[in-house]
Amino acid sequence: KANRIAGGNHAQRLAKLTANHRNEEGLNLSFKAYQDPNVNAWAMANGCIRVYTGLMDKMTDDELRGVIGHEIGHVKLGHTKNAMRTAYAASAARQAAAASGNAAVAVLSSSQLGDLAEKLINAQFSQSQESDSDQYALGFMRKHKYKPEALVSAFNKLAQLDGGGKAGMMDSHPGSADRARRIQSEIAGK
Repeated sequence: KANRIAGGNHAQRLAKLTANHRNEEGLNLSFKAYQDPNVNAWAMANGCIRVYTGLMDKMTDDELRGVIGHEIGHVKLGHTKNAMRTAYAASAARQAAAASGNAAVAVLSSSQLGDLAEKLINAQFSQSQESDSDQYALGFMRKHKYKPEALVSAFNKLAQLDGGGKAGMMDSHPGSADRARRIQSEIAGK
């Protein structure tokens, strides 16, 4: 379980990096560092953005700015709200199918195959959102005159950590290596 850091170098570093972004594009954002060795960051619909110390230890300041821009993108683009809506809709559809009276549909809707189909749909939805947040992060980097290449190097570091950065159909994130190449192409204007 991640614990919030009340002080220390990680919290001070994050506060310094985010000082000018607490009210980004009309959003009221709250940034906190969590003491956790995992390489992760996440955002909630209410503007809470959390960065794990494991990620901070692997990234330069500019790379962290890229990750922060990506997380701001999730908030700005409404991804958390959309994910909740999708989960509720999928659950309601499965319950309706189970209650339909059709024995074959009811068995299928409550089976592992039904779970698998729901996970596949959610993973593909998530990959699209991740790509949209990557684009937002690139714009964020350019807008604030940060080095956009740092976003590429951040994804390359993540690719090294996840064994090459290839995504499968069930993964919630596109492959890190693919993300690095896509952003590098955007920077190069291709």
